[in-house]
Amino acid sequence: MAPIVPLYAAILALMFVVLALRTITLRHRFRVGIGDGDQALLRRAMRVHGNFAEYVPFALLLLYFVELRGANPYLVHALCACLVAGRFVHAVGVSQVREPAGCRVVGMCLTFTTILTAAVLLLLR
Repeated sequence: MAPIVPLYAAILALMFVVLALRTITLRHRFRVGIGDGDQALLRRAMRVHGNFAEYVPFALLLLYFVELRGANPYLVHALCACLVAGRFVHAVGVSQVREPAGCRVVGMCLTFTTILTAAVLLLLR
């Protein structure tokens, strides 16, 4: 069976690039080289991108170890999909100045569920 985590790592890498390009586009639109130029939309784009960069690499590393240790492939897919969904919901919600209720919470809950479940699985094996 082909490895599972690299597929999701590739999907998350594409999401990371989209978030980076969004930040770059907003920097260009608002003519801001460094900082946020007191632009709420740019500030949010920067934080979404930064938050993604803070959580995803660590989560992927844990997921890779879970897969390496022989976890059920369906469980690995479920955890990876949970991470992708969490990062997507978080990005969509936090990117907007009028943040839709619950997007940040749902996104972070899905992300933390992935990280905590992977960590517990690794400790129990």
